[in-house]
Amino acid sequence: MRDDVDRSKVFSRRAVLLSGGTALLFGTLVGRLYYLQVLQADRYRVLAEENRISFRLLSPPRGRVLDRFGEELANNQQNYRVLLIPEQAGSIDETLSALGRLVAIDEYDRRKVMRDIGRNPAFLPVTVLENLSWPEFSRINVHMPDLPGVQPGVGETRYYPFGGPFAHMVGYVGPVSEDEQTGDPLLELPDFRTGKSGVEKASESLLRGRAGNRQIEVNATGRVVRELERNDGQPGGDVVLTIDSVMQRFIFDRLGDESAAVVLIDVHNGEVLALVSTPTFDPNAFNLGLSRSRWQALLEDNRKPLLHRAISGQYPPGSTFKMAVALAALEAGVVATDHRVFCTGELEFGNHTFHCWKRGGHGELSLVEAIEQSCDIHFYDVARRTGIDRIGHMAQRLGLGKRMKLGLNGERPGLVPSREWKLALRGEPWQQGETLITGIGQGYLLTTPLQLAFMAGQIANGGYALKPRLVRDQAAKGKAAAKPRSLNLSPVALKLVREGMERVVNGNRGTARRARIQEPEMAMAGKSGSVQVRRITKAERLTGLRKNAQKPWEERDHALFVAYAPVAAPRYAVAVVIEHGGGGSAAAAPVARDVLREAQRRDPLRLPALAGAANGNPQMGEG
Repeated sequence: MRDDVDRSKVFSRRAVLLSGGTALLFGTLVGRLYYLQVLQADRYRVLAEENRISFRLLSPPRGRVLDRFGEELANNQQNYRVLLIPEQAGSIDETLSALGRLVAIDEYDRRKVMRDIGRNPAFLPVTVLENLSWPEFSRINVHMPDLPGVQPGVGETRYYPFGGPFAHMVGYVGPVSEDEQTGDPLLELPDFRTGKSGVEKASESLLRGRAGNRQIEVNATGRVVRELERNDGQPGGDVVLTIDSVMQRFIFDRLGDESAAVVLIDVHNGEVLALVSTPTFDPNAFNLGLSRSRWQALLEDNRKPLLHRAISGQYPPGSTFKMAVALAALEAGVVATDHRVFCTGELEFGNHTFHCWKRGGHGELSLVEAIEQSCDIHFYDVARRTGIDRIGHMAQRLGLGKRMKLGLNGERPGLVPSREWKLALRGEPWQQGETLITGIGQGYLLTTPLQLAFMAGQIANGGYALKPRLVRDQAAKGKAAAKPRSLNLSPVALKLVREGMERVVNGNRGTARRARIQEPEMAMAGKSGSVQVRRITKAERLTGLRKNAQKPWEERDHALFVAYAPVAAPRYAVAVVIEHGGGGSAAAAPVARDVLREAQRRDPLRLPALAGAANGNPQMGEG
């Protein structure tokens, strides 16, 4: 009996413990359920919704680039492409082979597809081919029943209607590089493109626009069920340039195969009407996908098609610099307006002989006649009297030796040498003979075609400072233009220099008289320059072997010419640089003549940019 009582007590104790444990566990479970379903209900409802709803960014349409008349220089066009959904394709190799019988798929494309498939879930589409022609795209659509997992798609890609003539200036777009990542999710989209050069890069913030998004419902595996909401974002704004696309193409065709640069400007407001550099490249090739071999070929081409010569090419100005020397001398009063020098063809200075381009010399010449006939001996004398400090100061007043701040990447500053510059760079004092060489635009002196055009323009407009403009300011449309700042050049000096430039083209002994414009109302004034690319030996000078026609192309002089027109009321200024073109009067002056004649012929057609052509138009940089 006692044993039965003991067992009953043990059982009762265990039952209580078991019941208590069960009650505790049940209470804990109830408490947890209450916590999750009541206290944390809102949080988990949001988490569940986030798992069900997915937000995805949409690339906004990129803004257009337009010329001054509204002509499209960069726009967007449909991109016909082929996508592949791996989980629906069955055998990837067989599907790609079937697709390859309709359109060309090389081994590189196949490897890329397989790599992308390995990186993404099987239900996500991967791009097989892009930028297909309409016949190719149509052919694929017709054979869709035989292509499991293949989806045709239509997107947008950047397109440059005129290609090469505008490539350096407008630029091109490309995939976002690692150093361009700023944390903006838009930049992480695989198909997003940013400006890499030219206006595309300078106006990136305006052209890009604002990203859109779409709200989609997905299942537990992440597959899209349906689209719930869509916001296409804000398209990029248009950029209207000061460029006249007809003049740009005219100059490009006129230059042909030359390695050259031409800059055409309006001398009253600083608007750049044409900015041409040759040879060039096809900017559309960067969109379509540039192969490594083609990129390497562009880099290794000795004519440097990627170089924007108009703003990045640096050349000694040669005799086109003589106007700056004359202005400096006349303004300083170191030579009078009737100053004359007798040219024998040679000048002994120290232990060195300086030569004139004309063997036998020019005889006695005034300053105006020296500009007309481009006498080197005369300007050796003028430079010696003026000194490098005054010459350098005048060059800088005219815009040489510093960036013009047009707003495009890659612009070079050129170089106006000085005593301080040489001492700091080489640890050597400035030599008087170097002043003489600078007086004819050679030696250390370097300029860009853009700078030379604005130097000529400021001489043409009576000595008023010009600020380069490549992008039209729509906000200032209809407002009175600000009065230009005077460079405070001597009117007497300007008159003499302009008279000399007019006689260069229209005088009986002008070096460029053969390139004159025959119509008197369109007459131009200008100055030629020929720049040696290597030192001429005494033997070559004596035997006449220094003639450009007898030299290999890479040893010929650079040909330069600056000009403005019409002489009676200047409106346009132009700078022409032809690498290894030979004589400036023979090679560059005819180009300048044709450009200025065409610009004047088109003058009645010069209308403001089309109203409403642009959504916005900020200045690039300070230009």
